[in-house]
Amino acid sequence: MSSWVRLMAAGAFAGLCANGLALAAPAEKPQQAAGVAAKTSKLGLGRPALPEEIAAWDTDIRPDGRGLPVGRGTVKQGDEIFQERCAACHGEFGQGAGRWPALAGGQGTLKADRPDKTIGSFWPDLSTVYDYIKRAMPYGNARSLTDDETYAVVAFLLSLNDIVKDDNFELSDRNFNSIRMPNASAFFEDDRETSEKKFWTKDPCMANCRDVPRITGRAISIDVTPDGKSGPKVD
Repeated sequence: MSSWVRLMAAGAFAGLCANGLALAAPAEKPQQAAGVAAKTSKLGLGRPALPEEIAAWDTDIRPDGRGLPVGRGTVKQGDEIFQERCAACHGEFGQGAGRWPALAGGQGTLKADRPDKTIGSFWPDLSTVYDYIKRAMPYGNARSLTDDETYAVVAFLLSLNDIVKDDNFELSDRNFNSIRMPNASAFFEDDRETSEKKFWTKDPCMANCRDVPRITGRAISIDVTPDGKSGPKVD
């Protein structure tokens, strides 16, 4: 046995003993061993998470609105916030700056060779907009927006995509689920278990199964990585 293996084994044994663990005797019954393990399984590492610590991470927003925080924000308020903290990357009207992604437009392009997948043309659930902005935006300063500011920015994005028409529209946790995204009906549950079952085979081909692959798309159609020097400075 090499020296480092001996050291690791000795360290592991010492750690177990230091935390009050005992090795069960060979003749000990399984029930007795389980009882001993239950009483002495605490290793003394860490502590239970506090409720407020769990709540800080439990921020996901579901499509049905579960998880939405109480709050509100208007299109006008969102316009001010967006121009100050978002437009550097996404453009004043959500058209995208440089190679940063566009957030508005693209309606009617999803069947084109190079569709414009924006919030208004592609995203099926408004909850995804709120959830992503709250978690990850603004770029370089994630989680800096308050709940009300996030509602306002989402309201402004709805306006940019002509989903709401009134500049005084106020989005809140109360009316959030009333918003219907334009492309929501184009999404459906994964049905491959039924729709593709005819292609399944007990003995699948594993070699020389098809002709030369045909290129059907290129990464440039979804590439949103900005140029090296075109992004905004982040403090």
